Amino acid sequence: MRPHRYRTAILSSPGRFTFEDRVLEDPPPGHVRVRLDGCGVCGSNLPVWEGRPWFTYPLDAGKPGHEGWGTIDAIGDGVTSVHIGDRVAALSQNAFAEYDLCQASEVVALPPALAAQPFPGEALGCAMNVFKRCDIQPHHHVAIVGLGFLGALLTQLAARTGARVYAISRRAFARDIAQRMGATAALGLDDPWQTAEEIKRLTDHHGCERVIEATGLQAPLDLATELTAERGKLIIAGYHQDGLRTVNMQLWNWRGLDVINAHERDPRLYVEGIAAAASAVAEGRLDPTPLYTHRFAFDELPAALNHMRDRHDGFLKALVTYNR
Repeated sequence: MRPHRYRTAILSSPGRFTFEDRVLEDPPPGHVRVRLDGCGVCGSNLPVWEGRPWFTYPLDAGKPGHEGWGTIDAIGDGVTSVHIGDRVAALSQNAFAEYDLCQASEVVALPPALAAQPFPGEALGCAMNVFKRCDIQPHHHVAIVGLGFLGALLTQLAARTGARVYAISRRAFARDIAQRMGATAALGLDDPWQTAEEIKRLTDHHGCERVIEATGLQAPLDLATELTAERGKLIIAGYHQDGLRTVNMQLWNWRGLDVINAHERDPRLYVEGIAAAASAVAEGRLDPTPLYTHRFAFDELPAALNHMRDRHDGFLKALVTYNR
């Protein structure tokens, strides 16, 4: 017998979740109801968790969770693309909850090979979309500045093209992970200009044809500019959300850089990325499993956000699972 109520988290004020029971609703036409197994915790959750002047609280129930996966348990009228019982990743914005209603066009059926695996689809799909826009070739030198979950995934994807990949992070643990992901070399961030000199040496002073900035911070963005070769591509994958940035426009001009903001906003492109990630993981072309470093129960959601904020040694990605 299906439950009539479910539990959801509500971010009621900065640093504080409350949990409520809500009535389970039937999906409207064109929608599905997903019984969520879990949700990834994303770095973009931090500003609203910590509090910024432009946020209004409380948030809608389930926000800002957007990396949910689970099983469809009800479908609305007109839905033919997925079926009850399908295991899916959902492009949902309310996934810090046991159930969510999603547009049928914004869920991706997962292949049977992923039946026992967590699948934070939006995060994995983001990596696939960023990678696609990088256009990395086997002869390229590639620098990846920032080795969180996204940077580590991109390290693996880039290395598997045959490119020489230089992974850069302030954390020794993340550098070790990058080398396991196939990085040619892993460098620190304590002295950015020393790192820049080392990259020059490794590339015979040509710089990198592709540089991916994956931190969302000013100083790594400056370093990424320095590392990019003439007519190279500087790809902005970090989510910059704490104010204005400055750029070295003189250097961008002089080197003739292509600067690519690799964020997507069209839900169709997000869904394409999630589908591409599902295929890549199922076929063994991408392995995110070593990057899921921390798992939390639903009522430990605040601790999961705090771990994301503090990023202690050994942390890359937190998953919150809904054990019933």
